[in-house]
Amino acid sequence: MSLVKCCFEADAPGVFEPVIQKCIDPGCCCWCCSALRPRYKRLVDNIFPVNPQDGLVKNNMEKLTFYSLSSPEKLDRIGEYLFQRASRDIYRRRNGFVIIAMEAMDQLLVACHAQTLNLFVESFLKMVQKLLESSEPQLQILATQSFVRFANIEEDTPSYHTRYDFFVSKFSAMCHSNHNDLAIRKQIRLAGIQGLQGVVRKTLSDDLVENIWEPVHMDKIVPSLLYNMQNSRYFEKENATPESPAEERSDPPQFAESCMRELVGRASFGHIRCVIRPVLRHLDLHQLWVPNYFAIHTFRIIMFSIQSQYSYTVVEALMTHLDENSKSTPKIRTSIADTLSKIISIAAGESVGPSVLEIINSLLSHLRVSVTRNLPSSNDEQLYQEALINALGEFANHLPDYQKIEIMMFIMSKVPYSEPDSTASVGKGDVLLQSILLKSLLKVGTKYQTIHLNTTFPISFLEPLLRMSLAPDPEMRLLVQKILHTLIDRHRNIDKLATPTVNIGNLELVIEKSSRPDVIFVRKHGPEIYQALYESLELPSNTVENIEAVYTTLALLAVELATEETVLELLRLVLSLQDLALTSGQISNSLKFNLHAVVMSLLVLISYVCNITSLMDYASKLVEAREKEAVHLLPELKSRYDGESQLSTRLPPSVIIDQAVVSECLKGAGLDTGKLQQGPGYSSSSLQHRHSWVDSTGRSSMADINAGGAELDSAGSSPGVQKKLPGEELTFESMKRILTESGETRREAEEERRLQLSQLFRTAPFQDLVVKTQPKHDMLQNKLSEIFNTLTVEPRNPIQPGIPPADAKPSQTPAYEVHFPELFVY
Repeated sequence: MSLVKCCFEADAPGVFEPVIQKCIDPGCCCWCCSALRPRYKRLVDNIFPVNPQDGLVKNNMEKLTFYSLSSPEKLDRIGEYLFQRASRDIYRRRNGFVIIAMEAMDQLLVACHAQTLNLFVESFLKMVQKLLESSEPQLQILATQSFVRFANIEEDTPSYHTRYDFFVSKFSAMCHSNHNDLAIRKQIRLAGIQGLQGVVRKTLSDDLVENIWEPVHMDKIVPSLLYNMQNSRYFEKENATPESPAEERSDPPQFAESCMRELVGRASFGHIRCVIRPVLRHLDLHQLWVPNYFAIHTFRIIMFSIQSQYSYTVVEALMTHLDENSKSTPKIRTSIADTLSKIISIAAGESVGPSVLEIINSLLSHLRVSVTRNLPSSNDEQLYQEALINALGEFANHLPDYQKIEIMMFIMSKVPYSEPDSTASVGKGDVLLQSILLKSLLKVGTKYQTIHLNTTFPISFLEPLLRMSLAPDPEMRLLVQKILHTLIDRHRNIDKLATPTVNIGNLELVIEKSSRPDVIFVRKHGPEIYQALYESLELPSNTVENIEAVYTTLALLAVELATEETVLELLRLVLSLQDLALTSGQISNSLKFNLHAVVMSLLVLISYVCNITSLMDYASKLVEAREKEAVHLLPELKSRYDGESQLSTRLPPSVIIDQAVVSECLKGAGLDTGKLQQGPGYSSSSLQHRHSWVDSTGRSSMADINAGGAELDSAGSSPGVQKKLPGEELTFESMKRILTESGETRREAEEERRLQLSQLFRTAPFQDLVVKTQPKHDMLQNKLSEIFNTLTVEPRNPIQPGIPPADAKPSQTPAYEVHFPELFVY
């Protein structure tokens, strides 16, 4: 008898051979082989019924399980024997017996938790692999279910030699199944997703197995999940009703989303990019950026599943991808930027320190590149810029207020600007960049809630903002005013004060008393703000929108700073604007009429806000007079007036604000009108420090302001002393020169003198400065001595002991004899 054949298959069948030899066929069940077969094989054979439809023989399976628990060293042999039987049945297409063998494997795997289980695992995984390699969907699904049960078991000892490369590849392929039968296709794809979930769980729970985060694995797992998520009908619905867990596990797209959340949630900081990289590549290869519904849906899943402290990494990866697509079409870049704007707010709450400015700087860099790429910008490029601006605004919206201020200061520092006296002009690219950056600043400003003006407008932010309010382009000036509106308004009065009106009582304004910090702020910076607004209204390129915007700014300042201490400075500006409309020859008649309407509206508003009855009555009389004699001097503003050429700019006194009457109204309210009686103080030549907050080197020049304006301040604050400019000679020649020379020449001379004075105090030695500041004459000293001498009277009481007589010389110089320097610097 041959050793490779069973005795029943000998040359003379049915004839008993006296020589009994062991058959090497593991499936042989003849008497001679059974008698010599080991016990574990006999136990395994007994679990198989004659008819596979009868299923696993439970009693015999219990015996096999008991034997395995009592003899764990036999587990690897039992597993190998079951694998051999299943392999033979797969080859012979006896799927019923294959299913029974797999079921026995599962029961043994669940029942046995010995240290030698890892040897049985090898046979188990070989069995699962064998079934997955078959072409029968039923066996593939069965193998997947067994692998998932295995993945949920924690092994007592790690399996150093276990490899999962095949399973990752096979399960990924199953996720892309294109079986003709839709029901079977759904089952196979669902099994593939379950298998990938099992692989991830098994590998992440055991640190000694292979690294599942390697690109070779992630490049298969992540695209397989995304491929199934693409078919979801829920990501296009913003308010889709979530399914129950049972329905979710039966739907491949929904189950793929669940697996993606689990995968991202298990990723550590160093592994986040391993997941994001294949996501971005999948979106690129499958052209899923336009439209970007699926991209937004995917990244929202990632951002909400990731650990919060790692969310910045996702934003950084998306920005890097935007850099890599810098040469792509505007639509693709717009979709990427839009996706960024939808998720960046989630990361904002966890961004601190340098990461905040890093994100802002990256967004601004993209805006700058976009501006320089195509001039003039196409519609698609503008949509891309708007998407970046929205991303910037969404990011800032979820930051604390102090960081929003830092962002606005950072953006303002990036705005290109040329000094008025500079020879370099701002090109078209710079103008467009100015517009984009100011729009970004406005977007951030809308997310900021102002509490105190001094914290909202630090000097390093206020000064460049006021500079830009005088930009040559009207659109830039309009953007600056909108930024001021957003930051000044704290009571939602912007819409009510959007246009000038004399019917203030109908607006229902929300007014609160100003806080002490706000009063201090307007005392310190109010003149600079009012001066910038005045000079902005001087520009002949203003449109109606520009004038209305400046009115809104002034009206908001009046409402937000409604105190007796600030009303005088605001009224000085109002009177200065009226003088500008009456005397200026650089602006058109329509702009002059607009200025008169703005002045009238501001006077009515100030009287209403400060509740000065006499001033309200006077304003009402002026409004009635204008309605009768000069209706074109009342709102609404127009770019051109009907019969403008026939309307005279010489107006009757009855329709013009009288400074004296205003002063009397203020005196009646108990206000000190000394500042108002000095006359209108806002004009191109009245302040010596026009644009003096920044010198040629770009540094703050408060010393120049003080040095150039000290004489004016000292004279203005000393009662009874006539204000006189230094070096001014009241002679016939000087008066003739003042009348004949142009205002521009006079301003240039004053600017030259200011620069010389500033240079002197910066570079001269200290001793020279001391000599320079010594008085050159004793006129003021003599005047004071004369005044005090005339006030000297004889004492009524006799001289008391210990008190010196009246004619005794004092031991020290009286305070009124202290010499006041000609040039007083503080």
